Amino acid sequence: MISNLSSYSLAIEFRNRNWVVADQLGSTVAFLRKHRVTFVNVDAPAADHFSIVPSDLNEITNPKFSYLRLHGRDPKAYLTGKTVAARFNYNYSDEEIDELAKRSRKLAREATDVHIVFNNNNLDYAPRAAMRLRKALGQSGTLASSQTPELF
Repeated sequence: MISNLSSYSLAIEFRNRNWVVADQLGSTVAFLRKHRVTFVNVDAPAADHFSIVPSDLNEITNPKFSYLRLHGRDPKAYLTGKTVAARFNYNYSDEEIDELAKRSRKLAREATDVHIVFNNNNLDYAPRAAMRLRKALGQSGTLASSQTPELF
């Protein structure tokens, strides 16, 4: 089935940590490399729950592009949030943005392009964090001065 999709750039984000822990990690990475499918690295809460993929993985399985998806780091909200806004209600600190900039640079040493997606999508946390990350990476961009009001 993957061979039918070979003309597309594919990325897979695993939602069950059993795909990427212990001996299974090697098999998963080998399969993705063989098929040139990008492993989606994540920034998620530090917890051993089966649905949370460890954040310490920085796997490059396709040298053309790497993907980093940022969910926030609040385990209680991540595991018990009843809505998407509640689950990903996380505002990255400046220190965490600096950590993510370092991680992004590390991924960029092994992949041509690095795609970073903020999934902390409550209020305006994602676009503001993205602008702060761009600044930490030395990229240009402007930040709006007003905050988006609570919608939910």
